[in-house]
Amino acid sequence: MRVHERHYIGGEWVAAEGAGSFDVVCSSTEEVMGRVPAGSAREAERAADAARSAFPGYASLPKTERVGLLARIADGLEARADELTELIASEVGMPKRLASLIQVHVPIKNLRDAARIYAELELEERIGNSLVLREPVGVVAAITPWNYPLNQVLAKVGPALLVGSTVVLKPSEVAPLSAYVLAEVIHAAGAPRGVFQLVCGDGPSAGEALARHPAVDMLSFTGSTRAGRRVAELAAASVKRVALELGGKSANLILEDADFERAVKAGVSHAFLNSGQTCSAWTRMLVPKARLAEAAALAKTAAEKLTLGSALAEGTRLGPLVSALQRDRVRSYIQKGIDEGATLVTGGPEAPEGLARGFFVRPTVFSDVRPEMTIAREEIFGPVLSILPFADEEDAIRIANDTIYGLGGAVWSKDAARAERVARRLRTGQVDINGGAFNPAAPFGGMKQSGIGREGGRHGIEEFLETKSLQL
Repeated sequence: MRVHERHYIGGEWVAAEGAGSFDVVCSSTEEVMGRVPAGSAREAERAADAARSAFPGYASLPKTERVGLLARIADGLEARADELTELIASEVGMPKRLASLIQVHVPIKNLRDAARIYAELELEERIGNSLVLREPVGVVAAITPWNYPLNQVLAKVGPALLVGSTVVLKPSEVAPLSAYVLAEVIHAAGAPRGVFQLVCGDGPSAGEALARHPAVDMLSFTGSTRAGRRVAELAAASVKRVALELGGKSANLILEDADFERAVKAGVSHAFLNSGQTCSAWTRMLVPKARLAEAAALAKTAAEKLTLGSALAEGTRLGPLVSALQRDRVRSYIQKGIDEGATLVTGGPEAPEGLARGFFVRPTVFSDVRPEMTIAREEIFGPVLSILPFADEEDAIRIANDTIYGLGGAVWSKDAARAERVARRLRTGQVDINGGAFNPAAPFGGMKQSGIGREGGRHGIEEFLETKSLQL
């Protein structure tokens, strides 16, 4: 049981002002595993003011000192990797084996890579009689989600601290415990006072206060499209820079000449990663009409091999969802798919057998899904896959692009040139071609209502830089 009663502001652990708190619940057992304070708007504002006071001194530090700080933070996180794995697997529901790699070690490696990239990044350029400078944006408010709690925090906090910005972090109150570990590590690494703040709280209180506060220069938000619209609206009043990584309804487009068995199996795995709690999940599988039955059969086999169980148990391939609210929401979408006439291939809205406790949902596959159905249009954020038929290549591209979202996607064809040609026509931020591996150094972000800006690698660092020109 981890009980936190303080926020981290101005280099100190500060007692929360109010008595309100949030319980952190283990998704596999439904037992309370922790508690964090429900921060107020006033506490968020104090944190922003502390970051503002610290900014000039921190921004003026030599580049090598900030790179060294990030290296010490990465070392501190590495030393607590097992602890972080246990916490995140318990909170979110990703099986421990995967959580160790994806939720913990990959983000730490990305942090080290960001430090290396920044160390080599040129921040001054001569253009004619001008000297063009790239400087830190200022105070960054980072508002992060529960599905990849450490990864999404480090994707914001790491680059911001590297370039010389100061940070206020408001993690999700649903999965906040790894953020407390990070704050402890940053403190132990010797970060100057006020460079990093941690304030827990919900969106309407602490989150909206940060979006409004005049001391905040940039708002970096990951979450739902609905919440992203709200924080962007509030940030616009003071013309803050805004980076948004929002929802998705990504299409896995399998052309008729593809290796169907490989493509369908990979598509199911991608759609159900982290129990489907992934914004870029390939939740729409697009297949030729003539091969719809074949795709459904392959998807059924793949989905039914995903063993449901506690995220903390050996052998589990699919864990629970993060909360009772999320479980009930996903089950309601499955029922909606049935009610609207989609063919249920496997799974369903009923509780899985033998799992009396935990927020579990059956891995579910629908076929004969039409583009106008709710399950084909709205982000479900659970282990639910929709298979949609298409008539030809043009129809497939039309269906793939017929969404308000544009975050991820995939194209499969034995003709690599054809696959790339189709991928270039998809209005989405990333497209994997024939199973191309995820590259954390490449820019990650969306088009349309999937967001604004990019995270990862050099592009993710440059999001936190302002450009200034000196005419000489």
